[in-house]
Amino acid sequence: QVQLVESGGGLVQPGGSLRLSCAASGIAFSIYAMEWYRQAPGKQRELVAQVTSGSINYADSVKGRFTMSRDNAKKTVYLQMNSLKPDDTGVYYCRGTLGVRDYWGKGTLVTVSS
Repeated sequence: QVQLVESGGGLVQPGGSLRLSCAASGIAFSIYAMEWYRQAPGKQRELVAQVTSGSINYADSVKGRFTMSRDNAKKTVYLQMNSLKPDDTGVYYCRGTLGVRDYWGKGTLVTVSS
């Protein structure tokens, strides 16, 4: 059974940091492209960052503040989020894709507020 489980969300003040994790099971993790999405209240889900075999790409809104990484041995991807802003508030989802295979986690809530 395939599972992607996010963790690390919570309440943080503007300017603060959080580190999200997404632990995968049931897939050949190292060959999957992995992505982080977020969905703010009342808005569409948007791509935040993605890592493929050769590169890492970020949405313009998070460049220079967020860093995505992966640990294939642990079957885990991370999203280090610094200098957080209220606009970063939302549910953050992890996604893994390989060809037609497409798996999502259930998300972790990040709230940036004073």
